[in-house]
Amino acid sequence: MFGTALIVFREVLEAALIVGIVAAATRGIAGRSRFILGGLALGIVGSLVVAGGAEAISKLAQGMGQELFNASILGIAVVMLAWHNIWMSVHGRELAANAKKVGGDIRAGAKTLSVLLVVIAVAVLREGSETVLFLYGVALSGDSSARAMMAGGAAGLAGGVAVGWLLFAGLLRIPIRWFFAATSFLVLLLAAGMASQAARFLIQANVLPSLASPVWDTSELVANSSMAGKVLQGLMGYDATPAGMQIAFFVIVLVAIWIGMLWAGRRATPGASATPATTTT
Repeated sequence: MFGTALIVFREVLEAALIVGIVAAATRGIAGRSRFILGGLALGIVGSLVVAGGAEAISKLAQGMGQELFNASILGIAVVMLAWHNIWMSVHGRELAANAKKVGGDIRAGAKTLSVLLVVIAVAVLREGSETVLFLYGVALSGDSSARAMMAGGAAGLAGGVAVGWLLFAGLLRIPIRWFFAATSFLVLLLAAGMASQAARFLIQANVLPSLASPVWDTSELVANSSMAGKVLQGLMGYDATPAGMQIAFFVIVLVAIWIGMLWAGRRATPGASATPATTTT
């Protein structure tokens, strides 16, 4: 039971952290709840489908199909998160100004809801499929009864969701003038971390060179399998023994999105490049 609970908790925790941050980052956009629930539903259904076809997927590309699949869905999430942060750099002030209006709808806000749907769906898809596969392996080993697995799975699910909710509730307590800056920073780390994880899968699939592996080893301080390690992995793609290519992906994506945010923000600032004309009498 404990092993099942731990497996489910770790996987749900990663997905819950992403869902909590992205949901908080879309605060003030009307109708987002439907897209959050839709993303969760799509992710759960997709994870069951992927788990059912795991054997076929693993045989693709000379046995590296699972790694390529994981890298692909992480790549999609990185693109969506990058788009969201750049969009927020343009519309963040508008959202902040209207955040306290009950049912207020930001005219351009509906455009970011598709991003919310995709990011949540792929996060749940990835972690959900891994959870199902892990539990399937435990069931085949015969080490746990069906009742114990169900109890452990329920406990792990509740724990992971609770941590994600605490993060979401904590973000909502941030003063509104700092709220969008804080969530944009977290989304920026999420995107860079996912890019790093995608690089790891591509290295495992022999698509990319490692460029030195590992660059460092912090396992004694924070192990990948520890609670702190899983939280950091969910927040920023932490790896105790990263390869050089993972670090390169993290830095490149971080800098690229940051530059995109600055560029979009300056273009959206009225009067940034021109001063109003004056008349003389």
